Amino acid sequence: MMLDFFLKGGPIMWPLLILSVISVSVVAERIIFIVREIRSRDAAVIEVILDKMEQGDIPAAIHAGKLSNDFVARVLIYGLAHREHSFSNALLMAANRELKRFGKGLSTLDTIITLAPLLGLLGTVTGMIHSFGLLGASGIDSPTTITGGISEALIATAFGLVVASVSLIPFNYLNKRQEDARHEIEEAATHLEILLMKQSPKTP
Repeated sequence: MMLDFFLKGGPIMWPLLILSVISVSVVAERIIFIVREIRSRDAAVIEVILDKMEQGDIPAAIHAGKLSNDFVARVLIYGLAHREHSFSNALLMAANRELKRFGKGLSTLDTIITLAPLLGLLGTVTGMIHSFGLLGASGIDSPTTITGGISEALIATAFGLVVASVSLIPFNYLNKRQEDARHEIEEAATHLEILLMKQSPKTP
């Protein structure tokens, strides 16, 4: 039954099916990633790093964060480890690396959200062209030819809209998680930079 309904949408349904499979795969992988990152968060180690920095013990701060899987801690430690060259650039590089991990797959979902309705509309248009072609061949004696054809053609648009709508919800959620990660990194990095600037006159 479902297969017959799917096939009524015409050949354009196969690209839409591929897009839906890609969307589900990307969302599943990203959800697993987010869950792992949430479990790896360690607010305590961030506090330890900042406390050690306040005490002026940079080696202890680096040591405290080296064993952590917290993405914010990784950014801070990378910045501290490369502070002699360019602390700000090191922080920026590490932050971009972490945010890139959070942004993986977002461009794919964005493309699917845009492309799926367009493919569905294309399927509907080509289906209607086919239906009117049949009507021209059979005349007005068979009105069911065009009405049935249009009904089947609209399936493609409906399926395209479903694929886009289902992809949009996780896309917005993942965008929000990326922005949250950016905010957390910027807050901790700014705090660390202030502490390092306070110690700079004491550093030979």
